[in-house]
Amino acid sequence: MRRRAAVAGTWYPGDPHQLASEVDRYLAAGRTAHGLDPVVAVLAPHAGLMYSGGTAGFAYAALGGAPPPDAVVLVGPSHYVAFDGVALWPTGAFDTPLGSLPVQEDIAAALLVATPVVQDLPAAHTREHSLEMQLPFIARLFPGVPIVPLVMGYQERATIVGLADALVEACAGRRVVLVASTDLSHFFDARTATRLDSHVASIVGEFDSDGLLAELERYPEGERGRFVMCGGGPAVSAMMAARRLGATRAAVLQRAHSGDVSGDNDRVVGYLAAAFGGSRPA
Repeated sequence: MRRRAAVAGTWYPGDPHQLASEVDRYLAAGRTAHGLDPVVAVLAPHAGLMYSGGTAGFAYAALGGAPPPDAVVLVGPSHYVAFDGVALWPTGAFDTPLGSLPVQEDIAAALLVATPVVQDLPAAHTREHSLEMQLPFIARLFPGVPIVPLVMGYQERATIVGLADALVEACAGRRVVLVASTDLSHFFDARTATRLDSHVASIVGEFDSDGLLAELERYPEGERGRFVMCGGGPAVSAMMAARRLGATRAAVLQRAHSGDVSGDNDRVVGYLAAAFGGSRPA
């Protein structure tokens, strides 16, 4: 079962040479000393590559230089299909202009057994861009490494915590990287967005998954993406799981917004790159 690329040629280049060149440029610009080893999880944005690719490059550059993981587990929000729980694409592969990424079927199967929150629901993935925007970076950094694709529906506390528990159970003892796909605030002016986004970034930087969940729950579910994060639930799940899989520290690597590229500061979308892992030995 193959998942065809839905936004290649629109949200990012469909030509493999152009795409590889752009991804490499973002990765090179994103290299920074983050002090985490190993990196267990990252947060990365999912807007069009020209807008958020520079920020995503910081998240994925944090993984550069490490041995390839056994799998990359991707968790993003559903933008097009409403449902309870978390939708898994359990078998096959995801196509990208840089090659196909196979699904790690044994971890996928373990997640289905671990919790009823995760369900076999490929239909939620067909149009979804929140995971697809991560794939060019993964294909470039870790060609051939399998993925586990998860899309969260209604971002309820029980779903968020249930997914975190299942990720720990299914991934324990494996070398995995968790990727939570999320943008920050949506469609405020740049000054307001900066105020909202800096507060959220500070919570992430403190590695405070409970605090981030509380911040999400300050707003009705339909407003959380506007004021906090569209992928807040996936971010909290990944942070909770990363802590239990060995991460001890967080690093905010980059924060930006769409106006930095477009020049339109009246109505922006915020972006964040962050990483979670252990401390480097002295």
